[in-house]
Amino acid sequence: MTKNVILAGLSLFIGAAIHAQAPTNTDNVTLNIKLKPIQTLVVNNAADQKTVDLVYETTGDYQNGKSETKQNHLAVYSTGGFVVKVKSAAANFNGPKGDLQTNSVTITPAAGSNDPIAGAQYSTQTLQATEQEIVKSTTGTVNGKINVTYKGAGANAYLNYYVAGQTPTVYTTQVTYTIISQ
Repeated sequence: MTKNVILAGLSLFIGAAIHAQAPTNTDNVTLNIKLKPIQTLVVNNAADQKTVDLVYETTGDYQNGKSETKQNHLAVYSTGGFVVKVKSAAANFNGPKGDLQTNSVTITPAAGSNDPIAGAQYSTQTLQATEQEIVKSTTGTVNGKINVTYKGAGANAYLNYYVAGQTPTVYTTQVTYTIISQ
């Protein structure tokens, strides 16, 4: 029995010594979430969205101008605030008379009918070879839609740009939209 008591006491002593000297098994890690800006801007891929035709065929068209609205024309994804800008490929349209200026066309953005961008500010701009700000938002959006109206000049501004024998006489430019983080 003395032997059992000594063994039990020794066992408690060894267990206590091991427990008292056990190293801690913890350490720390720093966890970071690093957010980088993402902005995408897509022109609606439907066939009737990739080309805009302003067809002048009546005296009223020449006098009042001609416009075409593209519903949900642009789709935006942005992490945080952003700005959408527009520009033409050159200061003048490409056509038989090289002096028809692109700034005779206005670009008017508006909230899309599907998934509008909450709190966005929209600005009408004349189309130019330098970027013009048309949409500004201080918050991000997922698949935010923007309607765009293209309006050609009235007041008979295009009266002398028709070329006899060409039906129709066509003037063209490439319009580029750009999105940047704010």
